[in-house]
Amino acid sequence: MKKGIRILTGVCSAFSALILVLVGMTMYAVPDQIDMGSDPPIGGGITLLSDDPDHLNGGGAEAYNVDVRLFNVIPVKSAHVTFSQREYVALGGNAFGIRLYTDGVIVVKTDSVETKNGTVNPSREAGLKEGDAIRSIDGQAVSRNEEVADILASSCGRTLDLEIVRGDDVFHVDFKTVLSDTDGKYRAGLWVRDSTAGIGTMTFYDPESGIFGGLGHAVCDVDTGELMPLSDGDIVDAKITGCYKGSSGTAGELCGTFNSDAVGDLLTNGTTGVYGRLYHPDASAKTYPVALSREVQTGAAQIIATVDGTQPQYYDVEIKRTYSNDDEKQKNLVIAVTDPELIEKTGGIVQGMSGCPIIQNGMFVGAVTHVFLNDPLQGYGIYAENMLKTAKEVEAAAESDAA
Repeated sequence: MKKGIRILTGVCSAFSALILVLVGMTMYAVPDQIDMGSDPPIGGGITLLSDDPDHLNGGGAEAYNVDVRLFNVIPVKSAHVTFSQREYVALGGNAFGIRLYTDGVIVVKTDSVETKNGTVNPSREAGLKEGDAIRSIDGQAVSRNEEVADILASSCGRTLDLEIVRGDDVFHVDFKTVLSDTDGKYRAGLWVRDSTAGIGTMTFYDPESGIFGGLGHAVCDVDTGELMPLSDGDIVDAKITGCYKGSSGTAGELCGTFNSDAVGDLLTNGTTGVYGRLYHPDASAKTYPVALSREVQTGAAQIIATVDGTQPQYYDVEIKRTYSNDDEKQKNLVIAVTDPELIEKTGGIVQGMSGCPIIQNGMFVGAVTHVFLNDPLQGYGIYAENMLKTAKEVEAAAESDAA
């Protein structure tokens, strides 16, 4: 009798331990956030229960809470469910030229001026820093270098009110030019920039709306490294005519020529790339499903890149690592170029390849963003999910402005 009780007790203990293990595995396997439109169906003895069963079939609310149970009996956790459809976009891989004009003018350098009373740096005395954007002077909006130069030169040393944008902050400073003892003219000792141009890669576009995304990172000033605030701009077709191959310690670069005719407008220059609207999107273009970040895996993948001429080609790469840090919008992947042909042509990842779409398992998973300076075969990538989110925000803002 006692032996039977010991056996029964042992069986119960083993069963309890097994249940605890299964509960723990279920808590780990079922995420706190479930997307019923793209996540694989729940199974393996795991049941989702909702107050309204129609929710689980995609009816009713688009977001709701569920109870997760094991074997439909044992409560495990609660989860938040959303129901969405898989997104599809057309992929680029083609090189394009960017012509960007800033919102205001960017301070790229300050100089001292020799006066009869000694050396003076008017910009430093006013509190200006490299990377600041001058949006207006005495209430007059400025967007071109020539405008700023004319106003400062004719100020004759009187105090000017400058509206400054520094990151997310907007403030005003008093600014005074000084009389140069060298040439007898009023000088500001201020170098500014109002535009930039360069070559990048189109990542994707929506064949219906024409909204596109490219680069996977912001266009930044070459001197200050600060994001260039966009006033207006456009994109043009580009032809790649050559390449400076990358090597350890030296970033390579694609060289090309611009077509003068614009093919789309720029609407946003932001952390996750440049975005805008194409004038004539190809409505018949092949589309690819957009992967969620958690669907991206380490292993074989491909990129679409244009490294000579105008025709994009597929090249083999390997996703070496993925990151799940939600605060990082750019550097989500580490990729390595494995394709011998691409290595022969470019030495790996070079400037101009930013924005090359990454495909894995038939899905659009991300885009190339940065090269490792010490190893041009490797670089960072951004999740497609992050770029698509920005594209949708840009589209919504454009529609709101149009209304």
